[in-house]
Amino acid sequence: MKRFILGSFIVFLSLPVWTSAQSAKKAPENWFNLDWKQDGVPGVSTERAYKNLLAGKSATPVIVAVIDGGVDPMHEDLDDVMWVNPGEIPDNGIDDDQNGYVDDIYGWNFIGNPNGENVGSDALEVTRLFAHYDKKFKNVDPTTLSKKERKQYDYYKNLGTTVNEALEKAEKNLTYYTELKQSFIESEALLKKHLGTETLTMEQLNAITSEEEDIVNAVGIVGKLLENGLDASYFDGALGYFEGQTKYYDPTFDPRDIVGDNYADSREWKYGNNDIKGPEAFHGTHVAGIIGAERNNDLGIKGVSDHVLIMGVRVVPDGDERDKDVANGIRYAVDNGASVINMSFGKSYAWDKKVVDDAVKYAEKHDVLLVHAAGNDGSNTDIANNFPSDKFERRGWFSRKMAKNWIEVGALNWQEGEKLAAPFSNYGKDNVDLFAPGMAIHSTTPDNGYQDAQGTSMASPVVAGVAALVRAHYPDLTAVQVKQILMKSVVPVNEEVIKPGSKDKINFSELSVSGGVINVYNALELASKTKGKKSPKSAKWKSEGKAAQVAKAERDRV
Repeated sequence: MKRFILGSFIVFLSLPVWTSAQSAKKAPENWFNLDWKQDGVPGVSTERAYKNLLAGKSATPVIVAVIDGGVDPMHEDLDDVMWVNPGEIPDNGIDDDQNGYVDDIYGWNFIGNPNGENVGSDALEVTRLFAHYDKKFKNVDPTTLSKKERKQYDYYKNLGTTVNEALEKAEKNLTYYTELKQSFIESEALLKKHLGTETLTMEQLNAITSEEEDIVNAVGIVGKLLENGLDASYFDGALGYFEGQTKYYDPTFDPRDIVGDNYADSREWKYGNNDIKGPEAFHGTHVAGIIGAERNNDLGIKGVSDHVLIMGVRVVPDGDERDKDVANGIRYAVDNGASVINMSFGKSYAWDKKVVDDAVKYAEKHDVLLVHAAGNDGSNTDIANNFPSDKFERRGWFSRKMAKNWIEVGALNWQEGEKLAAPFSNYGKDNVDLFAPGMAIHSTTPDNGYQDAQGTSMASPVVAGVAALVRAHYPDLTAVQVKQILMKSVVPVNEEVIKPGSKDKINFSELSVSGGVINVYNALELASKTKGKKSPKSAKWKSEGKAAQVAKAERDRV
């Protein structure tokens, strides 16, 4: 699910403000690329690294796959850094490179069909799981079930409680906000008529002396928003959010037929279309810009890395992504030459963890680094689930193994001191590797736009950009070595901060494995002192012809 936050929450009328306003104090421009010591904000020292370490040095472009909800390949700040499939002739309706995907010029979309139709919204995984078990257990007498079936039944009942309570809450909130918006519109009209004006100002409202109940109430309702520069559109974000929630938790909502695949077959991979933008590409375009928006074109923003090619892989709808699509997205990226894969998505339930685990192992086998957002629930993921994950599903009595090519990323605030950890960020001494800037991040949006957004979804591509920059300048380093370098070169933080999701204090070092913040400058310096261990197998994979790669991929999928 695309868990990112457009702005912090300021409460009036017990309502969140659905705008990108963060606070009266504004984050410095390009802060995530600035230097902590020189500029006074906890950036990753990108600009310092380009000036002092990389000036005049050549590098090999690195393909970074953005597995997300869509990327706008025509954006003015991305069009020259998009990966273009060298073996494909655009728009001829032929799979020229025989990789299984027709006209995959900039990447591939696994949640669409060959006719150009795309999945926009989908349910949450908890809802899909409930709907699945509901078909089996809805009218069953639990006393007739076997021990194994009873365990599934109890799980089903818990899922049902979660889904039904969430759906009921979403429907109530939707009704509440709808009525509140209508009340505001009516109150605004009443005051305009009372004052004989077409516009309203706080000065006008403060000057009203009428003691009529309707007027007094109207002043209270309108004034709360007007004093903060808001109008009726304030409610639209809330209405859109809860309309989405009613879909997310609706067991009857299943748009998968649009794709036309055999969803029961998790190993199926030839489906989708080449529309990597899709119907809603805000999130993925924002992520792509953070990684590699052009740095020298005097437009918009500066991405972290100036030696990247962005590959778009669309698997994330407005709702929860499906494991089959995630697995295929990872494999597609690996098969087509990605060295780094960014995954700014996550969910609390898994449908088919094994198929994703196998894809992660596939990426590890072929020396591809996976960078994943830790999530925005303010939770400790050492306890709470967040899928996909680097821990492979336990089999029998064997201990659970972990992927060595995986980096889990928490989000950092631009403000120092006790507010350093983003208040929404997930954390975990065992499961989150490091932190990176993730609040008030200015980046690219569809149709040549630019906007602030925040979330671990924004922190993850900062790390992906750093990893790509290291791999571009030191191509002999393996994915595992790059992870080790990023972990060892963090800026350590040993001070008390507000623990995300609470008001309690905790030492920042307890929030992640490394206890620190990623730093480009330090990583490049350490990389220059590290001897590469690039395996012959990985080197061969990168140099093999497309047909050989596809044949290998076919064998490995079985």
